[in-house]
Amino acid sequence: MRILFASFAAILLSGVASPTSAEDQATQPSAASPPPAITPPPVASTRQGRLDQLFTDLKRERNEKAAERIAGRIWNEWNQSGSASIDLMMQWAQKATEDQKFDVALDFLDQVVTLQPDYAEGWNRRATVHFLMKNYGKSMSDIDHTLHLEPRHFGALSGLAQIMAETGHKQSALEAWQKVLTIYPMMRSAQDQVSTLSEELAGEGI
Repeated sequence: MRILFASFAAILLSGVASPTSAEDQATQPSAASPPPAITPPPVASTRQGRLDQLFTDLKRERNEKAAERIAGRIWNEWNQSGSASIDLMMQWAQKATEDQKFDVALDFLDQVVTLQPDYAEGWNRRATVHFLMKNYGKSMSDIDHTLHLEPRHFGALSGLAQIMAETGHKQSALEAWQKVLTIYPMMRSAQDQVSTLSEELAGEGI
């Protein structure tokens, strides 16, 4: 959505030209001809264009395994920061998270969101670490940043739904999972959670 396609129009000179001989016409400078049109790259060749197409495919797909493959391709696009140093810090943060060295992971992710604040996955990854540390307020703040940059981030929305459920806000959790399903209809965990929460809320008379 931040991709700006520029179009260039040739400036055509108007006026009545004086007659010229065939020889004169043959020696007219090539600069008098309009420059070739510059065609913007196909939308699908841009990162945003690829994501838009993948999300369209994800919403239409009704085979669970095929939908998982499309979701995986979306994650691959999200993970591309465009910076080798950012990618390296993300890898270090992931390894620290897997080793449950959450403070170390946060140190790396703090640098990521500072150096590249428009990189949605940096915020989402930090939200995940805060969630694992049960720092729900900080996690929700990072989720908010993620969704501001990428409103279709079903991973961040899933995290929000889990926080709402764990803090006793079942209705908000249900709404978050329902939003996930509008983006990724075949996500099995979201389907299960919507079913479970709907039954629980119905049983509570809400």
